[in-house]
Amino acid sequence: MFKNAFVYHIDQWNRHSIADIESRLDAMRFIECGATQIESAGWVAPRGEKHGALIESVGGQLILKLCTETKAVPAFVVKTRLDERLDKIEQQTGRRPKGKQAKELKEEIVHDLLPRAFAKRATTPVWIAPHAQLVLIGAASAKKADAIVTRLVELLGGSLTLRLAQTELSPATAMSQWLTSKEAPAGFTVDRECELKQPDSEKSTVRYARHTLEIDEVGEHIRQGKIPTQLALTWSGRVSFVLTESMALKKIKLLDVVIEGATAQSGTPDDGFDADVAITTGELSPLIAELIGALGGALRRDPPAAGGGAEQPAQTARHAPALA
Repeated sequence: MFKNAFVYHIDQWNRHSIADIESRLDAMRFIECGATQIESAGWVAPRGEKHGALIESVGGQLILKLCTETKAVPAFVVKTRLDERLDKIEQQTGRRPKGKQAKELKEEIVHDLLPRAFAKRATTPVWIAPHAQLVLIGAASAKKADAIVTRLVELLGGSLTLRLAQTELSPATAMSQWLTSKEAPAGFTVDRECELKQPDSEKSTVRYARHTLEIDEVGEHIRQGKIPTQLALTWSGRVSFVLTESMALKKIKLLDVVIEGATAQSGTPDDGFDADVAITTGELSPLIAELIGALGGALRRDPPAAGGGAEQPAQTARHAPALA
């Protein structure tokens, strides 16, 4: 369900009913790209049903899914057509268009070719955990996660305020400590993948893949100033993932013990939506709680001054540094 996850904290949410949220989502339902449209995004049914509900509640966990469709014309095709057009104009007029005129010709060519371009679709799961006051965005990049957070804020009319989850101890600092001491935090084990970067203009990088990290060489790189930016971990022998310096979780994988346990409880393998949500959220909820604890707990922040103006939701989601 989640291969990657960016974790946000809910600072404020005047909760709407499921029916109200469904109505709002329906107004923003996904519609495929038009003939000359480059991109289209909207909400789709998490269960994959064509006309299904756009929000699902499973065990108190709210699940949504955003679908994005993009169309692109190969750059070499555009360049070839543009050069042909520019050559023809130069032959006719003696002048070769440049600057703004060349740009307008390029846009015209792209517009003409878009109806024949292939469309590419991708979906991103969104998990809202009201009790834990967390939102997980299953995006592959911070930019995409931020864009979805902005959509959520707009969807709920500004009643939702999110902040990127941050902790008292930064992930980079914590990872440095774990690697130099060769000791993982309680409940976690260090796996065989790591990336270290020098925080300077050259950004020299050292990567370990399928390699033990319990060696002096790793600690020496850190003592020389390199900072861990990615570290593979396993939580409780149940979920493996890669922690990044921005506290994103990458390459999330539920291990066999989780799947076998779920099968043993049900008597048969269950690939249904409800079971998938229950298993995934049931594993990731304690993982995130323990990870935040291993990083010194949620970053404390001073309460806003009395009479202070309200923050802009989109800016809060992208830039505010605190986790309540």
